[in-house]
Amino acid sequence: MESSKKEGRYRRIYEQLKKLLEATSNQDARMATVVAVLHHKMDYFFWTGFYCLDNGVLTVKTYQGPVACQVLKKDSGVCWAGINSNKTIVVPDVHKFPGHIACDARSKAEIVVPIRNTSDVVFGVLDVDSREINSFDETDARWLEKIVLLL
Repeated sequence: MESSKKEGRYRRIYEQLKKLLEATSNQDARMATVVAVLHHKMDYFFWTGFYCLDNGVLTVKTYQGPVACQVLKKDSGVCWAGINSNKTIVVPDVHKFPGHIACDARSKAEIVVPIRNTSDVVFGVLDVDSREINSFDETDARWLEKIVLLL
């Protein structure tokens, strides 16, 4: 997607989510809303969801797309890399990422954005996959980081 078009779409999504998330403080409802809006507004998002830590186990929460891995092997894959590094990870080609966990073979690119609690401790990630390599860039990273701050 053209950069200026992508920027404009994210800006509109961000404003929409700001308004929608005012309806409740329930974290599950807010996460479900973020996933639904992103998944249906960004045409290159193949799988969109959250993985959250549950007693040290990284477990799928709310998502849209094909069936997901329910639990991700500790310290393996892109999601754990995002948690362990405490930063956004953009993977242009998942087949070149060491230890990539293939929940769906059609996924070719991935972006993972850590989510933090009010004490600034990472408790999970927003995970987005695409069926095309090189789908995600700095624009996606910047806006998805802003969006998870709304939670």
